Amino acid sequence: MDRRPGLSVRVKLSISYAALLLLAGVLVLAIIWLYLLRYVPAEAVTIRGDCPDRLCPGTFIPGRLDLWRAFAPKAAVLMGLLLAVGLVGGWLLAGQMLTPLHQIANAARTAEKGSLAHRIRLPGRRDEFRELADAFDSMLERLEAHVSEQQRFAANASHELRTPLATMQTLLEVAHRDPAPGSEELVARLHFVNARAIDLTEALLMLSRTGQRSFTRSTVDLSIVAEEAAETLLPLAEQRGVDIQVSGDLASAAGAPALLLQMTVNLLHNAIVHNLAAGGEVRVETAVDAEAAVLTVENTGELLQPHLVSTLTEPFQRGSRRVHSDHAGVGLGLAIVENIVRAHDGRLTLTARAEGGLRAEVRLPVAETSKEPR
Repeated sequence: MDRRPGLSVRVKLSISYAALLLLAGVLVLAIIWLYLLRYVPAEAVTIRGDCPDRLCPGTFIPGRLDLWRAFAPKAAVLMGLLLAVGLVGGWLLAGQMLTPLHQIANAARTAEKGSLAHRIRLPGRRDEFRELADAFDSMLERLEAHVSEQQRFAANASHELRTPLATMQTLLEVAHRDPAPGSEELVARLHFVNARAIDLTEALLMLSRTGQRSFTRSTVDLSIVAEEAAETLLPLAEQRGVDIQVSGDLASAAGAPALLLQMTVNLLHNAIVHNLAAGGEVRVETAVDAEAAVLTVENTGELLQPHLVSTLTEPFQRGSRRVHSDHAGVGLGLAIVENIVRAHDGRLTLTARAEGGLRAEVRLPVAETSKEPR
C-alpha cells in the first residue's frame, strides 16, 4: 500500500516526551503562582521610620509583579532547557525502546525475500515487544515447516503421478507399433492405470481441501459414522477375509459429517488393506470423556517399528512394504485423516501394537449436547 510520508514513531515519541515535560513545568509554575504568590502583596511596599523588630527602616517588600518580572526570564530559560532535555532524552529513550521493533521489521523483510530460517530470538525479560517477537518466531517456524511440507508433498506427488502416466505412454507406444489383435488385455491394463491416476488425483484434491477450515460444524455421532464406514467397506473386508467389529457408546463430536465419515473410511480402509492375509481382525470402538469424543481403530497385522509408525501420516507412505492390490490406495489415506483431524482441532495418535498391527486413536472436541448429563 502506498502511503504519504509522515513523522516516524521515534519523532512522535520524542515530541510527546518533551510536551509532557513542558506540561509538568507549566503545572509547577501554576502551583507556585496560585498557592505561594497569593501571600505576597499585590504591590510593592516600602517601610520607613519606626519599624517592627524584624524590619529595618527603608525595607523594600516586592510585589507580585516585581517577583514575576524577576522570575519570568529564568522560568523561560528553564522551559527552554526542559524542551531541549525532553527532545534529546525522548529521542534517545524512544530509540532504545524501538530497537526491538526494528529487529522485528528487519526479520519481516528477510522473510518477505523468502528466507524463513531467520529467527529474532529477542533477549530480555518478557514485555510487549518480546511477546511480539516470540509470536513472530513461532509464526516463521510454522510457516517454514508448512512450506517444507508442501515442497516435499509436491515432489512426492510429481513422482507418484509420473509412474502411471509413463506406464500409459509406454502401453500406447507398444499398441501403436504393434496393432495386433487381442487388445483386450492392453485396454484392461490402460483402464487400470488410468483409474489409479484418477484415484491419485482425487486423493490429492481431497488432501488439499481437508486442511481448510471452511466448513460448518454440527453434532456428529461417531458411533453411527463408524457403522456407516464399516458397512461401506464390508465387501472389501469379506474379500480379504478380515472381520470388522464395531462397538462403543454414543460419542458426539463437533465437526463436518462428510469429512468425519471420510476420516473413518480411510482409517478402516488402511486397517483392512494392511492386515493379515486371511483371518485378520479390525476393531472399531467409540467413547466419550470429559475432554473429547474418541474413535479407536485397531487392526491385526505385521509388527511395525516405532520409527516407521511416526512417518505413516506423511503423504505416499504405505508402511513397511507396498501392498500389491487393486485396493492398495495411493498412500494418502492417513495423511488425509491427519488433515481432517487437525482441521477439527483434534489429535491423531498412531501406536504399533505389541502383537502386530496398528492402533489409531482420534480425539475430537466434544459437541455441546454430549456434555450434558444423561
